[in-house]
Amino acid sequence: MSVVEEGAGTASVTLRGDGQGHGEGEGRWSELLRRDHLAATVTLCLGVALFAFNEFFISTALPTAVEEFGGAALLSWAFTLYLVFAIIGGALAANQKARFGARNTLIAAALVFATGTAIATFATGMPQVLAGRLLQGLGEGIIAGVCYALIPELFPPRLVPKVFGAEAIVWASAAFGGPLISGALTEHWSWRAAFFVNIPAVAIFIALVIAIVGPPKAGKGSAGAVPVLRLFAFGLGILLISLSNTAGNGYLMAVLLVLAQAVFIAAIRSDRRSPNSILPYGAFSIRTPLGTGLWVILLMPLAQAAGSVYLVYTMQQLWDFGPTAAGFSSALMAMSWSGTAILVASLPSHAFRVRLMWTGPLILCIGLVGLALAVGSGEYRLVFVGQVAIGTGFGVSWGTLSQFLMDVSAREERDRTSALLPTLQSAGYAIGAATFGATANAFGFDEGVSHRVLSLSLLAVFSLACIIAAASLFFAVRTLRLPPLK
Repeated sequence: MSVVEEGAGTASVTLRGDGQGHGEGEGRWSELLRRDHLAATVTLCLGVALFAFNEFFISTALPTAVEEFGGAALLSWAFTLYLVFAIIGGALAANQKARFGARNTLIAAALVFATGTAIATFATGMPQVLAGRLLQGLGEGIIAGVCYALIPELFPPRLVPKVFGAEAIVWASAAFGGPLISGALTEHWSWRAAFFVNIPAVAIFIALVIAIVGPPKAGKGSAGAVPVLRLFAFGLGILLISLSNTAGNGYLMAVLLVLAQAVFIAAIRSDRRSPNSILPYGAFSIRTPLGTGLWVILLMPLAQAAGSVYLVYTMQQLWDFGPTAAGFSSALMAMSWSGTAILVASLPSHAFRVRLMWTGPLILCIGLVGLALAVGSGEYRLVFVGQVAIGTGFGVSWGTLSQFLMDVSAREERDRTSALLPTLQSAGYAIGAATFGATANAFGFDEGVSHRVLSLSLLAVFSLACIIAAASLFFAVRTLRLPPLK
């Protein structure tokens, strides 16, 4: 079993698109299952699984808990608090890893997650459920960030694409099997069982972390003070975005979104001036491949949020699909993502995978055009074609782009970059949900409206998503054309 000594990570790779720095030969899937990599593979996939399965388990079981406690008005807060604190945890991950080491940080975060799970499992009312969800989000945000940061430390560069492919399989399995398992536990046993199933998974995860991640080197642990104010600002921005979804009118929603934007801009500018920054150097700059690549990481899930929020509702209201049949469209996207990610990770040339990155946002844009055409024409079959294309777009680019951004980061910035990736993904979904909510409401979206109004509002939503996907395509092309920092 391979044990990584904290701080002894692989050297930073300067990636120019020609594959240099990846000259060890291309890895094989079977290597992930060898003795020296198996434990690391299982650990990182389990870290992703805690996040993925928890998301699908809770979304299925939570309505039953709300029905038992009578707290329907607080249902959205169970998701909002989880998301806000997951993003705060992700932003905090690199700082805590530098301060306490990956092993101690992961164990502590897992215990926080387990504590939140236990509080929610044995809750006697919605306030306890909300407290549990807050702790779950904080713990899982840190776990996801540190697990991403460990990928280049636990695996040689040739295996990194395979690791991202394996994580894509976990996500697809969670999207497909999570609701089924959670639904069965909730229906035949209790909603509490769907919450509690995370506890044994956390115990296994902690044992694996102890086994494969060594303690920090002597002299390690030097990190700046926790940037409390900037973390609060980032969390406040996400909270304002989430609150905009519950605004009673379009004007209030717009005000909250503008305030959130102002908070984010101020926080990013403050972070750039700080010697103890949360974000890596050059983050969101349009002059560096790291900066433009992070825009792609943000904008792709932001665009895809249109389908996540409105697609199942659309199919039920416009075409009279049942919940299961409508939900199949989401599973179809996840399976397409997973299958494509496996195929791309199996390509023998790293340089070719890099050159393919820009096609991911392009295919995403085509898929969203398909959803817009489906709503505009009334042809529901285009939904399934569009969902396959959307999943393919993510599968083509996501893993390669993530590795690319790690490679173009300076060695001392790599942890910040890696931890930022899952955080930005969550932020993209949150911002997208609010943005498309404001758009739909502006066009008259509401319960009980006519099919014409419903179609018009949803067409506006998916059309805006196409524009955002086109913006991600612009940044993806620019990312490949910019020279890496020296």
